[in-house]
Amino acid sequence: MPIPFSLRRASALALILAAPCLSGVALAQTPAPKAATPAPAATSPDTVVARVNGQPITGADLALAGEDPALSLPGVDESAKQNLLVDYMIDLKVGAQAAEAAKVGDAPEFKRKLAYFRDKLLLDDYLEREAKKAVTPEAAKALYDQTVKSMKPEEEVRARHILVESEDEAKAIAARIKGGEDFAKIAGEVSKDPGSKTEGGDLGWFTQERMVKPFADAAFKMAPGQVSDPVKTQFGWHVLRVEEKRTKPVPTFDEMKEQIDQYLTRKAQQDTIVKLREAAKVERSGSNAPAAGETKKP
Repeated sequence: MPIPFSLRRASALALILAAPCLSGVALAQTPAPKAATPAPAATSPDTVVARVNGQPITGADLALAGEDPALSLPGVDESAKQNLLVDYMIDLKVGAQAAEAAKVGDAPEFKRKLAYFRDKLLLDDYLEREAKKAVTPEAAKALYDQTVKSMKPEEEVRARHILVESEDEAKAIAARIKGGEDFAKIAGEVSKDPGSKTEGGDLGWFTQERMVKPFADAAFKMAPGQVSDPVKTQFGWHVLRVEEKRTKPVPTFDEMKEQIDQYLTRKAQQDTIVKLREAAKVERSGSNAPAAGETKKP
């Protein structure tokens, strides 16, 4: 029995069919290709990679489809991805041509959807353009300098811990460690914390607010190398050893650049919308309550 086309392409097109414009029924009826279509040799924007009933599909069309989050293909190599995008665009064109012939585009509901998505695309592109003006190297550096100036020196501790259920267990473990046994070895044997026991109980560097109060109070009072008496928290009983203490280093510009660019982008887009709203004459009708600065029609 032949495998249906939709299943033959399950490893490829099924990843792409998050886009709602294709019909699974139609795909299942499409005859299976005899052989895989080779990837086009060139993908410049003007290069025609396929034709559907005479209508060309270009490299620019593939690039646009490739930007669609619904068509994300992680782990697929470029040659295979291009073949998948060509297949997708062929199916898209076939379906769109059939819809045109059926005059789907003449329906009032379709026209409303088209107007909505046109407005959305216009806004998205406009906000992207305005954000690019704001995200400059100078603006990013100025924001970084302003941010690090407001950062207060903060102490960090690197510590190990062993978590057990009872105080008696914790006392026995503390006595073993203070008697010379290896902390990391005991942590690997008995600690109930799955996240750190394989690391010998090592919690890495942390600031005081990142830990529950009894644990943090004990850790930040101790000197490096010191082993604690049992400490109780809502998780159980802990035995701690402080490994190192330091003042938390200020992150470099390169470490913060991605966050800074994201902040500048969001702020520029938000500021743009606020300015547009302030300059526009907006009237709400019916029971919709007006926002600040808007009027309401009776």
